[in-house]
Amino acid sequence: MQIISIVLLISGLAGGAALTWVLMNSAMKSKSQQVLKQAEAEAELLVKNRELEAKERFLKWKSEQEKEVNERTNKMAEGENKAKLRDQEIKVREQSITQKIDNLTKKEKELDPIKEKLNDQLEVVNSRIEQANAKIEEAEKMRNNQLAQLEKIAGLTAEEAKTQLVDNMREEARTKAMGQMKEIVDEAKMQAVKESKRIILQSIQRTATEQAIENSVSVFHIDSDEVKGRIIGREGRNIRALEAATGVEFIVDDTPEAIIMSCFDPVRREIARISMHKLVTDGRIHPARIEEVVEKTKKQIEQEIVEIGERTTIDMGIHGLHPELIRMVGRMRYRSSYGQNLLQHSREVANMCATMAAEMGLNTKMAKRAGLLHDIGKVPDDDPETPHALLGMKLAEKYKEHPEVCNAIGAHHDEIEMTTMLSPIIQACDAISGSRPGARREDSESYIQRLKDLEILAMNYPGVEKAFAIQAGRELRVMVEAEKVTDAQADLLSFDISQKIMTDMTYPGQIKVTVIRERRSVAFAK
Repeated sequence: MQIISIVLLISGLAGGAALTWVLMNSAMKSKSQQVLKQAEAEAELLVKNRELEAKERFLKWKSEQEKEVNERTNKMAEGENKAKLRDQEIKVREQSITQKIDNLTKKEKELDPIKEKLNDQLEVVNSRIEQANAKIEEAEKMRNNQLAQLEKIAGLTAEEAKTQLVDNMREEARTKAMGQMKEIVDEAKMQAVKESKRIILQSIQRTATEQAIENSVSVFHIDSDEVKGRIIGREGRNIRALEAATGVEFIVDDTPEAIIMSCFDPVRREIARISMHKLVTDGRIHPARIEEVVEKTKKQIEQEIVEIGERTTIDMGIHGLHPELIRMVGRMRYRSSYGQNLLQHSREVANMCATMAAEMGLNTKMAKRAGLLHDIGKVPDDDPETPHALLGMKLAEKYKEHPEVCNAIGAHHDEIEMTTMLSPIIQACDAISGSRPGARREDSESYIQRLKDLEILAMNYPGVEKAFAIQAGRELRVMVEAEKVTDAQADLLSFDISQKIMTDMTYPGQIKVTVIRERRSVAFAK
C-alpha cells in the first residue's frame, strides 16, 4: 500500500508539475506575444517618424533649392534688363553723336564761304599794314633827320635834352613839395609844442611833491653814553654780532648820545635801526639776543613792506595788482634812484601820467598804473644785470599786466620800440620827475652801484655766507662758513677777492678785504 501511495504521490506530483509547466508556458507565450506586438508598434511608430523627418528634410531642401533657383533667375533677369538699358543708352548716344557730327558738317559747309571772305579781307589788311609800315619808316627817317638837325643847332642830343628837361621838372617839383612840407611841419610843430607845453605845465602844477634827498647814513640817538659800552660789549663782541647780523657798519665815536649806522641799502639800515631800538629798550644785549631780535625785525620789515605797498595802491586808486607786485611797490620805499626815493618818484610819475592822459583823452587808470610800476625792475630780490626797464617789463608780463602797461614799462628808456600812446607819456613824466631841481644826484647812484658790485663779487666765491661793503666802500667784510672754509683757505680767499677787485672794478683809493671765519659750539642743558 505504501508503494501504491508513493506511486500515486509521485504521479500526482508529476501531473502537477506538468500542469504548472503548461500553464507557465502559456503565460510565457502570451507575454512574448504582447512584447512582440509592442515592439512591432514601436517599430512602426519609429519608421513613421523617420519617414516624417525625411519628408521634412526633403521639403526644406526643395524649398532652399527653389529659392536659390528663383534668386538666380531674378539676377539673370536683372542683368538682362540692365544690358537692355545699356544697349538703349548706347543707341541713344550713338544717335546724338551722329546728329552732332551731321550738324558740324553742315556748319562747316556754311562757314566755307565766310572763311573765303575772311581770307580776302586778311589779305587786304596785310597789304594796308605793309603800306602803313612803309609810311612809318618814312616818318621815322624824317623824324631822325629833324632830330639830327635840332641836335646840331642846340648842341645836345635828344636823350640829353630829355634828361635835362626831366631833371628841371623834378627839381622844381621837389622845391615846391619841400616848401609845402616845411610849412606843414612848422605849423604842426608849433601846435604840438604849444599843446605839449600846456599839458606838461598843467601836470607839473597839479603835482606837488617834496624835494628831500636820502643818503646812506642813519643816526641812532641814545639817552646816555653809558649805553654805548653795553652796545659795544666785552671786547666788542656785541658790535661785531650786530654788524654780522645786519650787514651795517656801526660807528661808535666821540659824538655825544649818538651812534652812526652806515650802509648803502636802506632796508638794512632800517632793520639795524629798529633792532637797535628794541635792544636798548629791552636792556638785554648779547650776541644770541642780537641775532634773535634781528631775525624778528627782518620779518617785521617784510610785513611793513607789504603794508606800504597796499597803502600806496589804495591811495593811488589802483586795484587788482598781483601780491608780488604790491610787495615790490612797498620795497620802493627803501630804495633810491640817483638819491631820489623810488616810491616817491613812482607816485609822482603816476600822478603826472594820469594828468597828461586825462588831457589827451586816454585811459587815466592805465596811465597811473604804468607810472607806478615803471621802475619795479630796480627792486628785484636777485638784482640781475638786465636793464631795469626790460626786467620790469618781464615782471609785469609774468604777473599778467595789460600789454600797454608792459610796453610803457619796457620802453620808458628806449630799450624797446614804443607801440602805444602811453609809452611816451611815461617816458616824459619820468624825465620830468627826475630832472626837477634837487630830485637826484648822479654820483650817489654810481656810488651805490659800486657797493652792490663789491658784495656780488664776493658772494660768487664758494663757502661765502654773507658779504657787506662798509666804510663807504673802502672795506669789504666777507663772512664764510666754518665747515666749508679753513683758516688757510680764508687767507687765500681774501687775496683772491682783492685781486679780482683790482682786475674787474674801478674805484678810488684802496679797498680792505676782511674775511671772517667764526666757529660756534652750541649745546643745551635740559
